Amino acid sequence: MNTPYPTPITPSQTRIGWIGTGVMGSAMASRLLSAGYALTIYARTPSKTLSLQSQGARLVDSPSEVAKASDVVFTMLGHPSDVRQIVLENPDSILSSLNPGGVIVDHTSSHPNLAKQVFDSAREKNCWSVDAPVSGGDIGARDGKLAILAGGDEGVVKWLSPLFTLMGKPNYIGVAGCGQSCKIANQITVGGSLLGLSEGLVFAEASGLDKGRWLEAVRQGAAGSSVMELFGERMIGRDFRPGGFAEYMVKDLGMGLDVVEEEGDKVVVMPGAALCKELFSGMVANGDGKEMKRREGDLRSEMGTEKRDDRECKVTKRQIRKGVTGCWEFARRGNKR
Repeated sequence: MNTPYPTPITPSQTRIGWIGTGVMGSAMASRLLSAGYALTIYARTPSKTLSLQSQGARLVDSPSEVAKASDVVFTMLGHPSDVRQIVLENPDSILSSLNPGGVIVDHTSSHPNLAKQVFDSAREKNCWSVDAPVSGGDIGARDGKLAILAGGDEGVVKWLSPLFTLMGKPNYIGVAGCGQSCKIANQITVGGSLLGLSEGLVFAEASGLDKGRWLEAVRQGAAGSSVMELFGERMIGRDFRPGGFAEYMVKDLGMGLDVVEEEGDKVVVMPGAALCKELFSGMVANGDGKEMKRREGDLRSEMGTEKRDDRECKVTKRQIRKGVTGCWEFARRGNKR
């Protein structure tokens, strides 16, 4: 498919819009501002945009105002329902006002079928859309080292590369929806890796090992991974600054299980993904959906008070709030009882 983009993207010629100013969105938008791009932004909570405004971003009152003022509109939202409302359905949605030839880039971790719907709706208006969820967490967003998983028209993705490379490494996966499918597969892998890292730490401590020495030793072998590099030392140091909400992990894993169930002619069994979803769901059910996914080690602690060998293990709300090592914390306590 040919694309109508003979003009290169540059800070002086390309108008950028941004919607979604949470932990990830703010860090990513900040990198575009630092590169000299002018940003028009919208947020349902305007106070979250103060840092971006201090860098020169212009705050407006609706998604449609962002669309009118932009050639490329980025979204980084929480849930597929947010994408549906802000991009498609509201009277002041992005597509209600995006100029012909405009591009929507959705960084939200969303559903592949919704990504296809957005693409089709954009083409009906002579616009384009790219589903481009990311992986790398808050550190990757801040440092411009995200993996960007892009689905849509390959020519449009290539045209967007000057913007993508400011935030990380773009990877063209395939047609519309493929970026989202890739992200779901990524989250299934990350969830299992987090669980393995948490329980490895549990066993190391229960065996009397120094956790720091254990981490340094195994990170050099087959157990080493990006998950270990991102979260290992932070888990040990009880560093639970924002990185990724547990409720979003539940959403992503749930979408993966939903997609499998929708494929009626295929037999796909993912017991590990189902287990990880249940563990993260425990955090959400406990009211900790806005806690960070590093806190998986504390997931088991959120089962509350249990008895083992006639001794109680009591986990306070404050202790729960302190950590993303959920399964880690519960098992650590359990092994000491």
